[in-house]
Amino acid sequence: MYRCFDEIQFALKNGDSDCRSIVTYYLQNIQTKAHLNAFVEVYAHSALEKAAEVDLKLANGTAGKLAGMVIGIKDILNYEGHACSAGSKILEGYIAHYTATAVQRLLDEDAIVIGRLNCDEFGMGSSNEHSIHGKVFQELDPTRVPGGSSGGSAVAVQANLCTVSLGTDTGGSVRQPAAFTGVIGMKPSYSRVSRWGLIAYASSFDTIGIFSSTIRDNARVLEVIAGYDSKDSTSSQKIVEQYSELTFPPQSVKVAVLKEALHAPTLQLEIKRNTLAVIERLKKEGHQVQEVEFPLLKYVLPTYYILTTAEASANLSRFDGVNYGYRAPQVHNLEQLYKDSRSEGFGEEVKRRIMLGTFVLSASYYDAYFTKAQKVRRIIKEVTEKLLTDFDYLLLPTTPTTAFQFGEHGDDPVSMYLEDLFTVQASVSGVPGISLPNGKDDSGMPIGLQVISNSFKERELYAFSQYLSGLILN
Repeated sequence: MYRCFDEIQFALKNGDSDCRSIVTYYLQNIQTKAHLNAFVEVYAHSALEKAAEVDLKLANGTAGKLAGMVIGIKDILNYEGHACSAGSKILEGYIAHYTATAVQRLLDEDAIVIGRLNCDEFGMGSSNEHSIHGKVFQELDPTRVPGGSSGGSAVAVQANLCTVSLGTDTGGSVRQPAAFTGVIGMKPSYSRVSRWGLIAYASSFDTIGIFSSTIRDNARVLEVIAGYDSKDSTSSQKIVEQYSELTFPPQSVKVAVLKEALHAPTLQLEIKRNTLAVIERLKKEGHQVQEVEFPLLKYVLPTYYILTTAEASANLSRFDGVNYGYRAPQVHNLEQLYKDSRSEGFGEEVKRRIMLGTFVLSASYYDAYFTKAQKVRRIIKEVTEKLLTDFDYLLLPTTPTTAFQFGEHGDDPVSMYLEDLFTVQASVSGVPGISLPNGKDDSGMPIGLQVISNSFKERELYAFSQYLSGLILN
């Protein structure tokens, strides 16, 4: 049984296994647990071919640093020669003509891509109920959602269907499902990972993130996929550090706890209890932990939804039934082709967000909503960065509740949006955040603890998270 890359490397080094056998192990797991609906498509043939190629490289001593790591990718990342639908009917029949930079960098280091993973349509959702491919089910409790939008990516790691998976995080779509499924989910700083080859939802928020069972595996993958990409002008040219060293300095650190999050009336009692327990352990270890006020928290969610729906309205205008994807039948003119293709091709949640975005971008409301939200975003970013200058880390629950029942928020989109309440701050500010497993609630469902650091402090964030995980286990 392979739960992490260290176990795979040990088996390969000692001759107990080879890459082909490791891929076969995961393929059997995927088949056994097909009812979870985590995978949209399994690349059995190409994965086994790649495994044979990597085995030869291992024998020759030329293998890359991720040789033998088996990875699933969210169905929103292009992989040349493979279908990519973003969970939507509108991209029916689309085959990628190129490979996303993040995926290509993994392949170049001899990671093996085993398939594409289910997700909410165009990354819009917090439950993985909005996919043309159907719901993704929790392994722990199939009546509860896995979180979204990267629900398939989270469940693939939870159910041991791959070593690591890639998701995307626009407002919490890696961290929230990681919390719901009891795995590790990392959203790096905005621009740390190239977005080239990622089907856009909201371009100034979208970030490729990582799911894993161990912090070291997560850090190893970020070391490979991070860094400047000439194909993405927004990607950062800052040096990529050795994140997987996980060297935590012995001196005490300063940790801020957001008072508005910890004492939110909607916060589930078990989550508050477990978060407070971690805070007490940090204090006993000699670290400075202080509750701080962040009154802007109530403005973060509306700011996020105004800006992301506006960007979605612009980004999704390219899907019109003309060049690729779904095209409505029996249309008689171009206008009807646009209307019918988009009405039939997009799901209800995507149409809702496109309409919201079109509204806030309209001439009558542009200044009242979009311009104002941009100004508020700048203030939130400045205040968050100031907090992260005064303190080393921000600590708060990842989600207000543990995984909720399917259909629980079906008739109330606003209550669904509130599930992102604690994750959107990092997204609006562009800073990195990670969700760590923090025990379980009284029903046995996982609880997530979120740690946020300042931009491009991923090395320190990983190291502190490793230390924190040790405190939680003890």
